[in-house]
Amino acid sequence: MKPAKLLLGLVVLLLPSLLLAQDANLLSGKYSRTELGKVLIPQAQWTPFPKLNDRAGWAKADPDMMQAFVKKAEGYLGYDWPYIPATKSLLIERTGDRNEYQGVSFKKREVLGTLILAEIHENQGRFIDPIIDGVWSICEESFWGVPAHLPRTKDIAGLVDVSQPFVDLFAAETATFLAWADYYLGEKFDAVSPQIRKRIYHETNRRVLEPLMTKPHGFMTSSAAGRRPNNWNPWICSNWLNAVLLLEKDQVKRAAAVEKILKVLDNYLNPHPQDGGCDEGPSYWGAAAASLFDNLALLNQASNDSFGYVFADEKIKNMGRFIYRVQIGKEYFLNFADADPQPKMSANMIYRFGKAIGDDAMMRFGAYYREPEPGSIGRFHYFRNFYAVFMQDEYQKAPQGLPLPQSVWLPDLQVMAVRDQEGTTDGFFVAAKGGDNDESHNHNDIGNYVVYYNGQPLLIDVGRGTYTRKTFSDQRYDIWYNCSDYHNLPTINGKTQPPGGQFKASNVAFQEKGTYAQFALDMGKAYPAEAGITQWQRTIRLNRGKNVVIQDVINLKKADAVTQHLMTSYPAEVLKAGEVVIHYQPPGGTLKDFVVKYNPKQMQASVEKIKLEAVEDEGIRTKWGDTIHRINFKVLSPKTADKLDFTVAAR
Repeated sequence: MKPAKLLLGLVVLLLPSLLLAQDANLLSGKYSRTELGKVLIPQAQWTPFPKLNDRAGWAKADPDMMQAFVKKAEGYLGYDWPYIPATKSLLIERTGDRNEYQGVSFKKREVLGTLILAEIHENQGRFIDPIIDGVWSICEESFWGVPAHLPRTKDIAGLVDVSQPFVDLFAAETATFLAWADYYLGEKFDAVSPQIRKRIYHETNRRVLEPLMTKPHGFMTSSAAGRRPNNWNPWICSNWLNAVLLLEKDQVKRAAAVEKILKVLDNYLNPHPQDGGCDEGPSYWGAAAASLFDNLALLNQASNDSFGYVFADEKIKNMGRFIYRVQIGKEYFLNFADADPQPKMSANMIYRFGKAIGDDAMMRFGAYYREPEPGSIGRFHYFRNFYAVFMQDEYQKAPQGLPLPQSVWLPDLQVMAVRDQEGTTDGFFVAAKGGDNDESHNHNDIGNYVVYYNGQPLLIDVGRGTYTRKTFSDQRYDIWYNCSDYHNLPTINGKTQPPGGQFKASNVAFQEKGTYAQFALDMGKAYPAEAGITQWQRTIRLNRGKNVVIQDVINLKKADAVTQHLMTSYPAEVLKAGEVVIHYQPPGGTLKDFVVKYNPKQMQASVEKIKLEAVEDEGIRTKWGDTIHRINFKVLSPKTADKLDFTVAAR
């Protein structure tokens, strides 16, 4: 390609991010509080879904889904609503465990939500007493959230200060469960006792609505260090919005709360990358961009589509499309940072999001993941179930398919994802990232890349393990899989990448021609000054239908020691000098060896199996099995100026 044409191609690739910049305050800038009060349908008149006694309306709900909820709920008729002992809350401080407490809390809400849907379907009162017990039990809990999210101060230390309500993700989720119980079953509650609804409002208002209106919460805006809000922002807002719209009868308070929610959402949306990239990864997208969509869908229902204009915005569209743009194969998605390699798709919601932005590919993608409904309400985002039961006639008939784009370049997120052929997982898939080391759910991974073949992993990003107290503490980077030397990255003069926004990629570029696509960056600024790097220019290139080539051109102030690392989920061995063989054999597949070629005069290779022994490692075992191997390439005679190459190809 001629230099002028290549430069033009690069400019064209970057233009969308520059030309389609979204106006600030897309949500909060449209209506004043007075205007919001007028466009919002009053609480007493608002019927987002048919009321309980509108049996003609509920006859349109999918009968198979509703019957599945009933069947599941029948198993909960004798459910003994547990209290949660203080000592379970203290486990987060005593042992680092967060799952014992969460297991009890999440199960109570799952049972309550299932019982509500079953009673809506039957409308015979069979489930009312268990629902009342559940409502009362949850209202008596000291904390609606989870101890892992409590502020880490000496006076709290695992037990909530009940005089200072604190709103985390799951406190907000709890408000939603209670709000929908009130909306559908309020009259049945009143027939038993007016104290039930009174307590629902009192507890929700005291624990969630008032604190969110009167106290600053970290999720609401960027941090003091400039880190933009993560998924907590739209996720909490979606539940806050549910509770306000359903429970708050005072239209002035209702409009004031919606006004604040819109401002908080704009604090998330304004600094979000124009390319729609989610730095938390696809497994968090379902609570990030997808939760933003939840807010928009609910706002439009509550205002006769007064926020419909938002779906024409290019950033909003890109935020939706992200989920299929970073797909590797049917099961696998990019899992940089803390993301999971095999996230579960919220298929109904994805289809709805695609329909809202007019993206047929996203609708087909959502429909592809539809599956029989077993009566499970899902762990979170309870309100999505109400949308789901009323969309099945259309959804079950919708065309299915995976877009699997041949090339994706997200210039703001600095992520490349390319494959041999569009629309198929056959052959190589390669992804690489730049960015910085202060991203949400950050791993120190600037310059990392992954290689998959036929939709299955070959060179991997290990991702995250089990969350414990250590995960989000000052010990986060004591956990091996968060560190750069357990990614496909080098250790340079004994130094690995540190956390922090100042450690970042530079000179990032993406190029593509028919036969190849490549990503390049300088990783030098991702390492500390003590590493002695003047420049570390890395290029990751997919030669379509042939191989993957990684080239590092380096310039160092000192050259004491350099070791390159590669991570794989398969056994590997040094076959001979210059070749490491990875024994690739996906579950149910046939063995196929791949070779990583290197210069044996420059580097000496060795392979180690990673021991999975810590509590945090259990999540690695769950995702990958006990199969993680690290290939180390020790540079024999380090030089201050050098070039290090790898080629990955089928043997």
